[in-house]
Amino acid sequence: MKINKTLSLISGILLLLAIPSIWPYGYYQLLRWFVSLTGIFNAYRTYKLNLNGWTVAMIVVALLFNPIAPLTFEKGIWILIDLATAFVMFVLIPEFKKIRHE
Repeated sequence: MKINKTLSLISGILLLLAIPSIWPYGYYQLLRWFVSLTGIFNAYRTYKLNLNGWTVAMIVVALLFNPIAPLTFEKGIWILIDLATAFVMFVLIPEFKKIRHE
């Protein structure tokens, strides 16, 4: 479970750092790959743990940040998506902690 928590934490931080438009385009490409892969990994783990709501949320994250067939939105929309996704990633961390202790 530690890897899930770590990936979610790093993804959340990277998403918050993406909000100001100070990064080169490569940062946003890296962000897409990292967040999408974290979404896939977390979707698999939450599926195995029977956390269906979290599984759906992580699939949506993986699809939104899909680097192979990227979705394009205006910067203002991406800010909202980044904030919401960071929030979801941060909220998921304690869920993994709860499972470990049960």
